[in-house]
Amino acid sequence: MITASHAARLSPPGPDWRALWREAVTDPRELLELVGLGHLGDRLPKDDAGFAVRVPRGFVARMRPGDANDPLLLQALPQLAELDVVQGFGTDAVGDMAARSAQGVLHKYDGRALLIASGSCAINCRYCFRRHFPYGDEMAAAGQWRKALEHVRQDASISELILSGGDPLSLATSKLEELTRGLAEIPHVTRLRIHTRLPVVLPERIDDAFVRWLADLPLQKVVVLHANHANEFDATVDAACARLRDAGATLLNQSVLLRGINDDADILAALSERLFAAGVLPYYLHQLDRVQGAAHFEVDDARALSLVEAVRHRLPGYLVPKLVREVGGEPSKRPV
Repeated sequence: MITASHAARLSPPGPDWRALWREAVTDPRELLELVGLGHLGDRLPKDDAGFAVRVPRGFVARMRPGDANDPLLLQALPQLAELDVVQGFGTDAVGDMAARSAQGVLHKYDGRALLIASGSCAINCRYCFRRHFPYGDEMAAAGQWRKALEHVRQDASISELILSGGDPLSLATSKLEELTRGLAEIPHVTRLRIHTRLPVVLPERIDDAFVRWLADLPLQKVVVLHANHANEFDATVDAACARLRDAGATLLNQSVLLRGINDDADILAALSERLFAAGVLPYYLHQLDRVQGAAHFEVDDARALSLVEAVRHRLPGYLVPKLVREVGGEPSKRPV
């Protein structure tokens, strides 16, 4: 049952997150018009470079009007550079397909299994490492999670279940409840980790029903957010983070190092400070997964290391994220 502390954080009546989801911007020309850059429409790639545009309007409102280099805009706006064919960049950047163990289950690391809970996201980030993933065939939520849960049930080494996607919080809370009812019958799973961008880009998703579900789970709970720049935070995001903490979740953040967006020591330090102000600990700073269409975001390792060293000199150690790269087939993330 939700505690008095949780009750104090219940969200006030407001727009339903599903309505806000449906109202997202899906036309890049409209996105440019909304931020006062409609004259740049001729710079857009044809057919969104094969990866549909989706941006919640609340996230658009945090972009700087008239700034073609706004760090939030650049994460969501298609670029002609996405059409470039660059050696070393492919459609399965981190070896997902080789790690498939059951429908919608990726089993890469000891003790942990990852469920592809959904193929939908509230925002389609242009550097997404799963922009080419075959979600239609790989959905753990299909059939009431039956095949995914059976795989987890049969492997007693799995103590942590990771929900990813897409974004698992794109699912209705009732669908998440369906999963955790099944997990209650698997005693060796003691921790649930949720990887999500929704509390940042669509904070209204952390509504009363979701908070109650999360608070009532008899598991250790970790929510890993994804924010790349301090400007992604506002009071609505702070409130969503507070509700998640009140529901008993440990909050971490992982970022991607992106050229032209956050490849600057001041920007990275400001992000860490802003995360901590919202009750979130920096966790990972990922080197870009080399997915086709994202090469223009890549920062070389020497530059990345110098940036992290500069951040280390100005912040306490607990605010310095680990610089890592994911390499398909390896037993863990590789430190850079």
